[in-house]
Amino acid sequence: MDKVPMLAEGYEKLTADLKVLRAERPKIVDAIEEARAHGDLSENAEYHAAKERQGQVEAMIGDLEDKISRAQIIDPTTLSGDKVVFGATVTLLDENDKPVKYQIVGQTEADASKGRISYTSPIARALIGKQVDDEVEVTVPSGDKFYLVEKIEFI
Repeated sequence: MDKVPMLAEGYEKLTADLKVLRAERPKIVDAIEEARAHGDLSENAEYHAAKERQGQVEAMIGDLEDKISRAQIIDPTTLSGDKVVFGATVTLLDENDKPVKYQIVGQTEADASKGRISYTSPIARALIGKQVDDEVEVTVPSGDKFYLVEKIEFI
């Protein structure tokens, strides 16, 4: 079983989501019981909707429990070094010498609008192992991009 790297805040979000889904279970069972009381199940839309929701919730719970059980929590402030690794915050210069900042995080924590990219993304995969002043070429859907690693921080 592969470990799933994530930051502490990602782990906390997963456990909070799991708690919410587990709290929803009794409500779904109540909805199924209420729909059953209406009679003929073959034409009972409320029953089918409740059963479908139950299946969705159970699948999401299973997925979250799997990720939580395999979680490897990484604290970037305890890391150091001169290479880009999971948890690092990297400042890059693009072709126009415009700075771009990314933190490499787990898949569940990725949010490109906040500069947090998944370690499985093309940019993160290209960055991992690089050092300051290394040039990075990344192939993305819009074409090839070139960056220069300006700074590596562990914050």
